[in-house]
Amino acid sequence: MSGHRVLVLGAGYAGMMCAIRTARRGRRHGVTVTIVNPSGRFTERLRMHQVATGQELADHRIADLLDGTGVEFVEGRAVRIDPGDREVEVDTSAGARTLGYDTLVYAIGGVADTGAVPGADVHAHTFDDARAAGRLAARLAELERLGGTVTVCGGGLTGVEAAAEIAESHPGVRVVLLSRDVPGRMMGERARSHLDRALERLGVVVRAGAEIVKVLPDAVELAGGELVHSDATLWTSGVRIAPLAADAGIAADGRGRVITDATLRSVSAPQVHAVGDAAAIRQAWGGVHGTCQSGIPTAAYTADTIVALVRGRRVRPFRFGYFHQPVSLGRRDAVIQFTHPDDTPRRWFLSGRAAVAYKEMVSSSPVPTYRLTKRYAGGLVWPRGGRRTRRPATP
Repeated sequence: MSGHRVLVLGAGYAGMMCAIRTARRGRRHGVTVTIVNPSGRFTERLRMHQVATGQELADHRIADLLDGTGVEFVEGRAVRIDPGDREVEVDTSAGARTLGYDTLVYAIGGVADTGAVPGADVHAHTFDDARAAGRLAARLAELERLGGTVTVCGGGLTGVEAAAEIAESHPGVRVVLLSRDVPGRMMGERARSHLDRALERLGVVVRAGAEIVKVLPDAVELAGGELVHSDATLWTSGVRIAPLAADAGIAADGRGRVITDATLRSVSAPQVHAVGDAAAIRQAWGGVHGTCQSGIPTAAYTADTIVALVRGRRVRPFRFGYFHQPVSLGRRDAVIQFTHPDDTPRRWFLSGRAAVAYKEMVSSSPVPTYRLTKRYAGGLVWPRGGRRTRRPATP
């Protein structure tokens, strides 16, 4: 089959991997690839807490990362999908543009769910992109001079990393971490104890069991009416996906993720594949949650699936299992909880300098992986876990 058009929406961790690998493996089979993204800059989402504390990261441009791959980059925002005619309408700086496809890869990343609590969308900062993180960085610089309180809402790994990074980089700022659950609750007891000690050492005030009901310009309101003063509020609780797929009639879950079959294809529109945060994926042990750890394997698998289908080959179901939970605690400390495939904790963990080195090695940046994929896609293989677990994960 020749002239098979693949259109990738979103150039995040998963979208970029899928586009590059599909182009590399499909070029001999008539596959052409186009990728659409609102910004020309590649955003390293895992490092937004560093950008928010004023640290400068490498400025990777999407066009440069795609150089030599044959992938066409369209800078613009996808605004409408027409699964019937297999077209996507894109708003660009030069006006509206319609792109056709034979296969669509839905790789639009998630953003903070600021609609979950009144006022969060107006008064809270997020890590949705580098510009948003940059605005928080400017505010933190002001508070470092004046003194003040930063409130981090959400005790998941993103919230923990943010609280630790802010406290270490801005010792003149009081950092409060508000969490419904115990921060790091998914970790084993010893790893969680190290995390707790690190937050205490950095001076982070942890309020576990806090139910946030409203975000105000200068405070966060808790259930019961208590107001927690906040000169800057960071929202890290919950993730939502743009409603683009659902608006097009593509089956999606309550968070906007495309519901997929065992091969990561839409259950309602088989020509649409979903990867990363944008996919609602089930394994034998439970649901896959959006992380770089799972996102890049979904992208590599989907690239191989697309090329296999073009060639008329049989496709095996996607298999995945988690391996670790890496958490930075500032620049000089970290904790790594090793896990069963269902993301429940094993006995083993790393902490301190060893954990810092480990995290830098395994999750520092996907850019070297992209460069390797451009040269030799077949050499990149991820573990296929999920066959055995200690116990079923909660859906």
